[in-house]
Amino acid sequence: RWLPLIEDNDRSRAMRAFEACAMLSVRKGLRSGRLWIDHSFSFKDREQTLIPETEWELTRSHYASLLGLPLSAEEYLKPLVANIEAGLVSVAEARELGKLEIDEKGDLHLPALEALPDEPDARRTRDAISTAIGAVQLPDLLLQADADVNFSETLLGRKASSVDELIALYGGMIAHGTENDAKGVAAMIPQLQPSQITAAMRMLEAPGRLRRANERVVEFQRTIPIAALWGQGDKASADMMALDASRHLYNARVDPRRRTFGAGIYTHVLDRYGVIYDQPIVLNERQGGAAVEGVERHNQSGEDRVRLSLLAVDTHGYTNATMAIAKLLGFDLCPQLRNLVERKLYVPSGTKPPDDIEAVTVAGVSLKAIAKNWDELLRLIASIRTGRLSPSMAVQRLGSAAQGEPLQRTADQLGRLLRTLFLCDYFTNKEFRREIHTLLNRGESVHQLQRAIYYGKIAHDRGRRTDEMKAISGSHALLTNIVMAWNTSRMQAVVDRWRKQ
Repeated sequence: RWLPLIEDNDRSRAMRAFEACAMLSVRKGLRSGRLWIDHSFSFKDREQTLIPETEWELTRSHYASLLGLPLSAEEYLKPLVANIEAGLVSVAEARELGKLEIDEKGDLHLPALEALPDEPDARRTRDAISTAIGAVQLPDLLLQADADVNFSETLLGRKASSVDELIALYGGMIAHGTENDAKGVAAMIPQLQPSQITAAMRMLEAPGRLRRANERVVEFQRTIPIAALWGQGDKASADMMALDASRHLYNARVDPRRRTFGAGIYTHVLDRYGVIYDQPIVLNERQGGAAVEGVERHNQSGEDRVRLSLLAVDTHGYTNATMAIAKLLGFDLCPQLRNLVERKLYVPSGTKPPDDIEAVTVAGVSLKAIAKNWDELLRLIASIRTGRLSPSMAVQRLGSAAQGEPLQRTADQLGRLLRTLFLCDYFTNKEFRREIHTLLNRGESVHQLQRAIYYGKIAHDRGRRTDEMKAISGSHALLTNIVMAWNTSRMQAVVDRWRKQ
């Protein structure tokens, strides 16, 4: 497609076209791993990010056992294909019963979910609890939450040595996690100077501090009895929220909806409403890597932690390869897909689906391609689990830039089978469909709180460094978690008081 431009008689224009072609080719090569940079952390040599071949040959069985996966692809695929065949039968039965429709074009239509019956007692109780709690100012909320959770000690690595140091820490959190800057926060706190707020902001940029503080607040909220009514803590949703930003930031992109420059904050929200993982991302890129990374980091960060078994995402958080990686890491990726009527059910080549649903099935998945590179796929998953390779980088290396690579084809074919199994459940099980929608709606409700906390714009002089952008994301998540944990504790206190009365 570049040849007509490169062969243009205007040789200056042809040179510009050649430069553009070369830059796009280099970008594609770096993202797929075919090209690498020796001194780079993000674009290493592919072999440097995986378990060395000599070590893999000796420890293959150990890693497979650690992951709970068989060494043979046939052993993994046999029950999967059997489940898909059973799922196709259930879809055909659902069509016979009128639970779904397939039109002449081969498009599948699902009836809209019916709203659950209204519960006036629950609404009155909720309103009464809200009235009993009353309004609170953010500084008072921070002080009470710190007394309950002691997150300041986690952030400082020790107890605060003075009142000014503690208040400066709160000021740094507000300066990072809201649209205020150091001067604006200092103007609200007479005894502090902007330099003290700035020092606290720099301290919060240290790796790991905000993450540990967030985990501490979420664990506190998880122990409150009333939170058990909202979920078991083993399911979550993940979605991105765009913060308005200056166009001069390196990671700012145009938000296609609002036509303004913005930076993305990607959060994982528990079924109990806690934000368990946050990370800054770039707008307009697929979010599958960020989705898998959050779950893997959460599941592997504590021995006694409740592991996530299901993550609900939207279409941007899904690719076939992402679905395969998530399943092999031990959890289900459940996407709410856009253009659902056009989605097909992919089955292995040679499979004969039921006649009633033949119009929505495509028999083209190659089991041989999966079996051929199964060992290399296991090596990739084991490299992620051992920390050699981040999940986001693994997903990027198997993205569209890697089309034609054998490992990318293996992950894509396996992901098609897993998506078919998911869609069979999604089409036929109304309660499962409602559960996915509920998880995503809870994530959206948390976004409303996040926008109330950060309703402004990232200034042109902030977010220019990766550490600062992570601090903005982590502080914003921490303020969100603190508000939710405080609300949960106050709700529990009101209920306990009512029971005593």
